[in-house]
Amino acid sequence: MGARILIVGGGYVGMYTALRLEKRLGREHTITLVTPENFMLYQPFLPEVAGGTIDPRAVVVPLRRVLKRTDLTIGEVERIDHERKVAHVRLVGDERREIAYDHVVIGPGSWSRVLPIPGLAEHAVGFKTVSEAIYLRNRVLSQMDKADELRDPEARFAALTFVFVGAGYAGIEALGELEDLAREALELYPTLTEHDTRWIMVEARDAILPELGSNLARYARERLEERGIEIRTATRLESIEKGVVRLSDGQEFPAETIVWTAGVKPSPLPRISGLPVDEAGRLRVDPFLRVVDTPGVWGAGDVAAVPDESTGGIAPPTAQHALRQARRLGDNLATAVGGGGPELMTPFRWKHKGSVASLGHYKGVANPLGVRIRGFPAWFLHRTYHLLYMPTWSRRVRIAMDWTVALLFPRDIAQLGSLERPKEPFERSFE
Repeated sequence: MGARILIVGGGYVGMYTALRLEKRLGREHTITLVTPENFMLYQPFLPEVAGGTIDPRAVVVPLRRVLKRTDLTIGEVERIDHERKVAHVRLVGDERREIAYDHVVIGPGSWSRVLPIPGLAEHAVGFKTVSEAIYLRNRVLSQMDKADELRDPEARFAALTFVFVGAGYAGIEALGELEDLAREALELYPTLTEHDTRWIMVEARDAILPELGSNLARYARERLEERGIEIRTATRLESIEKGVVRLSDGQEFPAETIVWTAGVKPSPLPRISGLPVDEAGRLRVDPFLRVVDTPGVWGAGDVAAVPDESTGGIAPPTAQHALRQARRLGDNLATAVGGGGPELMTPFRWKHKGSVASLGHYKGVANPLGVRIRGFPAWFLHRTYHLLYMPTWSRRVRIAMDWTVALLFPRDIAQLGSLERPKEPFERSFE
């Protein structure tokens, strides 16, 4: 009888681990993947989805098409009972099911890291999913439609003030792409000018994009400020109440759109399941990606504290690391299923090759292999790098075609916010 392998999460870790196991293991073994969505999302392209230069369908990979031998279960693992070796799963229709396993791979990723800020839950939106990216695109355009009809200067000011909190890669790239979208759309609003819009980045640390080094971070800040974007470092969001944003530097102003991109935290599943975790709630794993002192449990990605031999610390929660950890985990798990011990496994070793970030407006910053690149070459490198790592050739071709169309034709500024309320027109028929 073959081994029963359960994979939790359909992101980088889940998909690439399953692909590796399909390649390494025979058909007598069963592979089951549980995920809330039937697709894998390539998150680095979310800013361009929000900006309208990439179709949302191009950045998601259908798992049923990619994974040929893996049983896909759409649902959420609520708890792992490792004593009984079963996972408690809540399916789409709220039905509960237990899935038994011999080995379990835990890779549900991360959640937005939020703080107890008054008004944050009610007024802000995150930036980790396709739906959030689509919502923000519609939000920017609908706010411009709204402002076009307003005659009260204060109300118009609030409608066209966009606040981003968190100046990491996600926040800076989302801000850059959405500001590009708004700038291009302004040409179609005779009553609005770029002076009517206000874009603000709030960052608690002393600099934006600290991972790229001070020189590139300074260049990025200067390019954004040239576009009129306000960068407020060493500043925290204090509250969002009655439509007024309050910052730790004493500034207060009305704003109707707040985007929270201030980092992530690991999924609480390991902690809820009583598995070994560190002080940050991440799975404690060894260099072979096995959860310490817990045979049969494996972990990688944002949810795991993976030892990083190149720095002596913990591997950062990036797509680069998660993808390579998943492949190594799949190889080591296949070895374990075949009866091999640690002496036949390979520890995870990978040295970070650098980072790339787009600033929008055909500008970017990058430090591949420690070489500082900025401006158009860095922007082009950003696109090329992520296009190469986008899973499946069909998705790469679609994205390249979207980019070509964006170069040749004006950006589409149709606002489809009504998609978020599909029943509303029908319900009005009963009034």
